[in-house]
Amino acid sequence: MVRTRIAPSPTGFPHIGTVYQALFDFAFARRHDGQFIVRIEDTDQARFVERAEEKILEALDWFGLTEDESPRKEGTYGPYRQSERLDIYKKYVHELIEKGHAYYCFCTKERLTEIRAQMQKEKKIPRYDRHCRTLDPQQVQQRVDAGESYVVRMKIPDNETIVVPDGLRGEVKFQSAIIDDQVILKSDGFPTYHLAVVVDDHLMQVTHVLRGEEWLSSAPKHILLYRYFGWEAPQFFHTPLIRNPDKSKFSKRQGHTNVSWYQQEGYVPEAILNYLALMGWTHPQQKELFDLHEFISLFDFKDLKPLGPIFDLKKLQWMNGQYIMRMKEEVLKKKIVAFYADKHLDETIVEQSVPLIKERIKTLKDYYDIAGFLFEAPTTYEKDPAEHRQLVQAMIDRMQSVQPWQADVIGEAMQRLATEKEIKFGIFFMVLRVALSGKKITPPLNESMELLGKEECVRRLQSLA
Repeated sequence: MVRTRIAPSPTGFPHIGTVYQALFDFAFARRHDGQFIVRIEDTDQARFVERAEEKILEALDWFGLTEDESPRKEGTYGPYRQSERLDIYKKYVHELIEKGHAYYCFCTKERLTEIRAQMQKEKKIPRYDRHCRTLDPQQVQQRVDAGESYVVRMKIPDNETIVVPDGLRGEVKFQSAIIDDQVILKSDGFPTYHLAVVVDDHLMQVTHVLRGEEWLSSAPKHILLYRYFGWEAPQFFHTPLIRNPDKSKFSKRQGHTNVSWYQQEGYVPEAILNYLALMGWTHPQQKELFDLHEFISLFDFKDLKPLGPIFDLKKLQWMNGQYIMRMKEEVLKKKIVAFYADKHLDETIVEQSVPLIKERIKTLKDYYDIAGFLFEAPTTYEKDPAEHRQLVQAMIDRMQSVQPWQADVIGEAMQRLATEKEIKFGIFFMVLRVALSGKKITPPLNESMELLGKEECVRRLQSLA
């Protein structure tokens, strides 16, 4: 059975890179009737961020990428937080030591710093000098029993070519001579990523591992660990890094990588998933717009391309606008009301305004910018309508006689007034638009006036006349 996973660290709030990986893992598992797992890699206690785990799971729910197993959905292979699996890791560390594949290292931070500095001075690749690798076993045990601080390192073999099978790149070869004797158990009793990821993926029966190409250089260490334990490795797929249009790394330190930024800016999750799906993958029919269900029915890891995809915010904004334009009006109304929950918008006005604005906005945040005047009178004006006080007064007088107060009737009445006053329609309706909304650009004016109601339109004009 196919089992995929994501393993985010609670060292910060969820970002688009996490969603990017989760989308592919989720889709592949669903297509093959498998399971999608969320494992929390919280072994870096120094960088732990309160509520980060909660935010990660909330983000997956927002995108509809809900997992089958996780800390909140215990399955057969838990626990799903690494901090709750320390005894498991220690067991396997001792197994490696007993088999001669790992050793205790008592070197201090000061000594390691000196070694690194000396190697850099000698133009060598900074790495551990294996000082503790050949210590007498009896002496080692005495030092451990005495409570001396230590880490555990894995032994890297000499003069060996280590082959990493990668589903996107084929066989990637590494020379063991340039690989460090990696720390696998830290002095605080927590494992490093390298040990924990191998043990967890094996015990949780993960079959396919999709991760960023930054982990490719670590893959030979993982291949060795699988060999040392006598386990079969999962299939690896190292995806290229997402990049900005200027080719720089799409870092989570940039504000627009955080999921919360997209939520606050009014993007809809369906559009973001659609856009992410096209980063490294192409629809067989070259389609740009498709939903998650269609993507699941088509996606396979082997179809990903090992080319660094460019994250273009303008393209995403266009796609988001397309999703809003195609959205059922009732669904869009609910999204707008939820997005502006703090404003307590009149749902009837929102419902009636949706047909007027859905082709004009690219994000939910655009809604109030363009339709906010339907809920509150303007306090500032892009052009001063007071320059046309006499015209404004004439508009008020004509409005009083409009019956019924419907968009087409209102429009005809205003056009007749403009003709009578011998004022160009462009100027006339610009004055009227700004007087009512404060803006030069709004949804269709006549329909907007119908929504506002005669009394409110007259009141707003009177405040200027």
